Amino acid sequence: MTLSPAVRERIESLLQSNKVVLFMKGQPSMPQCGFSAKAAGILGDLGVEYAHVNVLADAEIREGIKAYGNWPTIPQLYIDGELVGGSDIIEEMAGSGDLNTALGLPAPDRTPPANVTVTAEAAKMLREALDGAGSNTALALSIDGRFQPRFQIAQASDGAIAVESAGIRIQFDAASARRADGITIDWVDDVRGKGLVVENPNAPKPVLPLVPAEADAQVRAGTLTLVDVRPAEERAQAAVNLPFETLDDGNRERLEALPKDTALAFLCHGGVRSRQAAEHFHALGFTRVHNVEGGIDAWSQTVDASIPRY
Repeated sequence: MTLSPAVRERIESLLQSNKVVLFMKGQPSMPQCGFSAKAAGILGDLGVEYAHVNVLADAEIREGIKAYGNWPTIPQLYIDGELVGGSDIIEEMAGSGDLNTALGLPAPDRTPPANVTVTAEAAKMLREALDGAGSNTALALSIDGRFQPRFQIAQASDGAIAVESAGIRIQFDAASARRADGITIDWVDDVRGKGLVVENPNAPKPVLPLVPAEADAQVRAGTLTLVDVRPAEERAQAAVNLPFETLDDGNRERLEALPKDTALAFLCHGGVRSRQAAEHFHALGFTRVHNVEGGIDAWSQTVDASIPRY
């Protein structure tokens, strides 16, 4: 396509205003394609600040950025106004440490994970798969920011971060290695299906239920942040007589940027919408996430009768 002067100016303004810009499908907290998720996840792992542009929400930019850098696919990463590439190149550079260098960050920690265990049944299945894939192969295991594992068969590399267990060589990228201490790789054939599973002691605990009385006590003690997920019109009808956060305007982004060990409890009318919000924050890596059972309706019945029911 022909890049119009107006779109070129918009793109150059973005690149000049931000050291790092990721053109992606969706946004970092909710990517709309796997490649964009991978790119955003890598940048998130590095803790780097970056601007992002959701090309799905801007057709001019979506087509214009392809012409601007003569790069046909999305995502695209720019650093200091220069095109780095798409998700595969970003992943390769992250693995080699070149991405850290480009971003002005210290070299990545390449310490192999400790106490990685492959069960005998998993080792048997993996050996068959590796032997069938040819010589000099290894199991590549990536663990994303949500602690979801992904297995691939890859070429064994002397330069990779690797461990060996039960005769199986396992290779990691730097971010995955930090999340893999103490994991167990097992093979299951049960109601969950058939395949490899990872038991990871580092994964965030699941969303836990919290009764209103306990939530009230913890908020008053200053050990819990309460988040009311209802819209403003519902909060106007009934609200707890305690400090609480909302997801209005840009407050969601501020909450998502809190330390991942912040204790959060989510509240709605009956507990359904708050559960969905709690699951979202749990998926972002928050480790102390609760859902207030029964919502503000139960709060009114069990803690504070002055709160109107609706």
